[in-house]
Amino acid sequence: MLTAMRFRSIAVAAATVVVLAGCSGGDSTTTPDPDPSQRDAADLVQLSPLTGLEMTSTPQNPVFVVKIENTYGGEPQIALDQADLVVEELVEGGLTRLAAMYYSTIPSKVGHVRSLRATDIGVASPVNGAIVASGGAGNAVRRVERAGITVFSEDAGSPGFSSDPALVRPYNRLIDLTTLAAKARVTAPPSPFLPFTAEGETADPGTSKTRSGIRTATVRFSRSTSTSWKLGAKDQWSRTNGHADKEFRADNLVIMYCRIGDAGYTDPAGNPVPVTELEGSGRAIVLHGSDAVELTWKKPALDSPITFETADGTPYTLDPGHTFLELVPKDDGKVTLN
Repeated sequence: MLTAMRFRSIAVAAATVVVLAGCSGGDSTTTPDPDPSQRDAADLVQLSPLTGLEMTSTPQNPVFVVKIENTYGGEPQIALDQADLVVEELVEGGLTRLAAMYYSTIPSKVGHVRSLRATDIGVASPVNGAIVASGGAGNAVRRVERAGITVFSEDAGSPGFSSDPALVRPYNRLIDLTTLAAKARVTAPPSPFLPFTAEGETADPGTSKTRSGIRTATVRFSRSTSTSWKLGAKDQWSRTNGHADKEFRADNLVIMYCRIGDAGYTDPAGNPVPVTELEGSGRAIVLHGSDAVELTWKKPALDSPITFETADGTPYTLDPGHTFLELVPKDDGKVTLN
C-alpha cells in the first residue's frame, strides 16, 4: 500500500494528452501538469521504515521480527548481518534475546530461533510486524495475539522451520523467511519505526550533553550479561562479544533505559520472566560515529513509533542507516563509554 509509506519523487514524465475537439472537428494538444496521485510506482523511491535508506522496490512481505538466541548455546547467529534493525531485550535469568527485524532483505536461513516474549509487542506493533518464534509461554502468546500481532511459530505449525544438525534443542531451530514471505499477508508499516533525518539535513543535539571521541561501549543488562561494542571501519559499531557468524554493523547504536516489569509467569527453572515496558519515556544515549548524545526517548503507546528529544525539547532524528537498540534495564542496567 503505497500511501502508507514515505516516498520521494525522483522522476516524473509529463504525459501529452490528445483531446478531440468535437465542435470544430480539429485536433488540439495539451500538456497538463502531472498528477502526483497518478505517478507510476517505478517513479518513486521508498524509504525504509527501519533504516530510512532508499529501497528500489516495495517489499512484498511484512516486517519479520525474528526472535534469536543470544547465548553460546545458540552459536552461531545466522544472517544477523542481513537484518535492517536489531533489538536486544532482557529475558529471564539475567540473559538477553534478540529481535532481528527483516524487511528489505529476506534470507532463506535465519537463526537460531527461540520463543517470543510480551516485550515483543512494543517492537512489532509499530510497523505491523509479524513475529517469528519457535513458540512461547501461553501467557505471552495470548498477550501478543490480543495485541493483533501475527505470529509464525513452529509450535503452531508454521512452515519454513528446520533443524541445525550441529546443535541440539532448543538451540537448533532455523527459519526460511522466503517460505514465510510466500504465505504471509503483505502489511506495510504505517510509519517509520524511528525518526530519521531527511536528506540534506543534519541532526541538531541542541543543549543536550554530547561526548566525542567514544570508541568502545559496554551495556550491562545484569550481573551475568553485558554486551561490548567497538567502533570500527566506516564509523560502524559492532559487538566484540557477540555470537554471530557475521556481526551486525550498526550506523546508530541506541541505548534506551526502560522500566522492567513482571510478565506474570516463570520459566521451567522457576525464574521470573521479565517484560520490558517499551512505552512511556526515559533516558537515551545515541552513538553515531564517535559521538554520544544524551536524549530522552518517547513512545506514548506500545504501537507507537519511537521518537527522541534533546534537553530543550527539540525533536532529534537519526542519520539513516542500520540501528541496534539496547533496551537496558532502568534500575539495574549500566552503560560505560570510553
